[in-house]
Amino acid sequence: MSTHFFSDTAVLLGRSMRHITRSVDTIITTAVTPVALLLLFVFVFGGAIDTGSESYVNYLLPGIMLIAIASGIAYTAARLFNDMQSGIFERFHSMPITRSSVLWAHVVTSLFANALSLVLIVLVALAIGFRTSASVGAWLAVVGILMLFTLALTWLAVIAGLSAKTIDGASAFSYPLIFLPFISSAFVPTETMPGPVRAFAENQPVTSIVNTIQDLFAGRAVSGDIWIALAWCVGILVVAYGFAMMVYRRKIA
Repeated sequence: MSTHFFSDTAVLLGRSMRHITRSVDTIITTAVTPVALLLLFVFVFGGAIDTGSESYVNYLLPGIMLIAIASGIAYTAARLFNDMQSGIFERFHSMPITRSSVLWAHVVTSLFANALSLVLIVLVALAIGFRTSASVGAWLAVVGILMLFTLALTWLAVIAGLSAKTIDGASAFSYPLIFLPFISSAFVPTETMPGPVRAFAENQPVTSIVNTIQDLFAGRAVSGDIWIALAWCVGILVVAYGFAMMVYRRKIA
């Protein structure tokens, strides 16, 4: 990549971040809603769910983080769709800039915005009782997994933003991703689920990611779930990136 790619992406990143700070609905959906879900589950449902010796806020936190990420990337698709429809892409492409920087600016914006949401969620969790014995290395592993997951889902959002026919269609793809944690180990142990539901829950990507983060937060030895989680994230990222760039080349051809 040339130095122009990084400078062009930085300029367009500033533009995208300004759009987020001016959008109240984006802030509410990506930050306030996950926090509300955290409080709801801890203080309303937490007392009825048995997670053994582990506090429910500790058990729940990884799932809330993944829901926040899935909610946040919907806005990446919507912003990209709006840029496509407004004609700003054509204006960018008429300028002497690296073409891929137009997409990467949206992707990096997603990483920054979701990181801020996750920090807020952790701070609220600490205020209501979340405690961890995780080492610095474990925290870095958690951050790495969450950012890799965000990057993978963001490139899925790019595909939706480039391919959708309406603004609702651009963001609607994220709905199944938002609900996926509810059919996983994020809120209740999978052992409590009926057979077919349990089979699905234990073999979808969210469960392996949640289990890995729970182990890291608890200071436990990480199981083989970490390799399954990484395989899912990297696999989704590679496929989504390749498909997104193919769609993008067709759009600008």
